[in-house]
Amino acid sequence: MLNVPLLARLQAATIILGSLALGNAHAEAWAVTDSMHPLVIPAGVQVRVILLDDQERLENQLSRNLPPNPQQATIAAQRMMKSAEGIRLIGELAKAQQGLTDAWSAGIEKIPAVVVDRKYVVYGQPDVAVALKVIERSRRQQ
Repeated sequence: MLNVPLLARLQAATIILGSLALGNAHAEAWAVTDSMHPLVIPAGVQVRVILLDDQERLENQLSRNLPPNPQQATIAAQRMMKSAEGIRLIGELAKAQQGLTDAWSAGIEKIPAVVVDRKYVVYGQPDVAVALKVIERSRRQQ
């Protein structure tokens, strides 16, 4: 069982972390959306943006100029994936896939969604700063 001073310190740390969220020092903040639902992210607000349709966009870029012949397409795809552009796109594709996995694991049900510490979520608010303030108020009330 926690002693009272330790519990008070933990609560104070939670409040400090919540306050820092608005000052860009929060543990982890995500904004989850897609290309059809743009976000407002004011300057100075740091948040990881997860675009749920980014994987599809990147896959289309990777296959954009492939010839219709399967054998030629295989050769062209292998050549493209070894190029600087291909390596960059593959890296972005891996990030997009990780974003999808993270959003799924956090249980995101609607977009836009702003998530802090994989625990607090505000749905339907495209202004990330406003959503972070809502989360901060909620954390203070706990």
